[in-house]
Amino acid sequence: MSDIIRRDPRAEWIARNRLHPLHAAMQPVQHSWMGPNGILRKNVHGVGFIGPNGIKRIDRSGAQQGGVSKRTAAAEVQLPLHQVAAPAFYINVVPDMVGGRLSSHDRDLLGLARQLAGSDGAVLAVVFGEHKESAFATAGVDRLLVLEGHEFDGYSPEQRVQGLRAVDNQFNPRHWLLPDSRSGGGELGRRFAASLKERPATRVWQIKGQECIGRAGAGQEDLARPLPRLILAAAECADPVSETRHEVLPVELSTTLARSLPRIEDLGAVAVDPAAIPMAEAEFIFSGGNGVKDWALFHQTAAALGATEGASRVAVDDGFMARDRQVGASGTWVTARVYVAVGISGAIQHLQGIGACDKVVAINLDPGCDMIKRADLSVIGESAAILQALIEAVAAYRNGAKRDAA
Repeated sequence: MSDIIRRDPRAEWIARNRLHPLHAAMQPVQHSWMGPNGILRKNVHGVGFIGPNGIKRIDRSGAQQGGVSKRTAAAEVQLPLHQVAAPAFYINVVPDMVGGRLSSHDRDLLGLARQLAGSDGAVLAVVFGEHKESAFATAGVDRLLVLEGHEFDGYSPEQRVQGLRAVDNQFNPRHWLLPDSRSGGGELGRRFAASLKERPATRVWQIKGQECIGRAGAGQEDLARPLPRLILAAAECADPVSETRHEVLPVELSTTLARSLPRIEDLGAVAVDPAAIPMAEAEFIFSGGNGVKDWALFHQTAAALGATEGASRVAVDDGFMARDRQVGASGTWVTARVYVAVGISGAIQHLQGIGACDKVVAINLDPGCDMIKRADLSVIGESAAILQALIEAVAAYRNGAKRDAA
């Protein structure tokens, strides 16, 4: 069993939020307190208490280890279950599911759908192909419809529109919600709207009653219009669901989809040089800072991972990286799905620049630096040894994949 203590950012956030229903469960257990007469009282049933016979109460579940007690409480106390036995209507959501998982944009979209559904409606998520997501319940999904088949693999907008038309005919949802993103939701939503001969609301960032507000004029103006049935929402359109869990009951189509002859052929992904990707559009960024001592090894690791290179201001000022590679408020604001910070302590300007990143991995010698506090996964140790081990792990994984394919 590993001795590495892993942080749970969600549990820490709940412990700070007094309005959250699980806040009380996340508080540390009080082992001693002062009585009304000034006598210090102790909990004799508490873990670690030493009785008069010298025997210490031991908890073998692992709750005594630092940082684990919060996760134990989170596992024991579950969020209240929201059930909709007979939905009065449906709010259909088509998430992007980049990499087979819900993105932050998808979770914002589900939060908006939860607002529109209220207590009588149900949120129906429509997912194409296989997925790897296991947190639909805490994301706000009441019903889940998975449209499987090889015809939905890759870039297949025509077949997906046909599938959405079948879902629309069967469930007749009150609203359709799709992310207005470059990951497929924006194009699919507009194709679907043309197929339904409906005018969608695009770049929507707020809904008030029966009116929606979207961005216009190159994002410099707001455009208000009556709430349509088809909505293409922008990122941060609503707060993601965090205080309830949902049933995620599977549903199926009552009709069989006929495979249409596509007019568009997907030739697969095209290899792109990670160094040619603009920092603001990169999905995977490998960033180095003052703690990097072997920059040749850093570049070798970035190439092995296929990541776009970034740097802190200190590394740029020292001449190790170009100015256009600087990440932060004084450089480029990034929105990567994965951001790896090697030897970066985490100045406030740098943390502002990576605020929109989904997952942050920190490699640092200082366990108390701000970047470690921000990271979803932290590795404490010498960067050179960790990068070398990372290169070897990537090579072993790829060699194993080649042997399996052969």
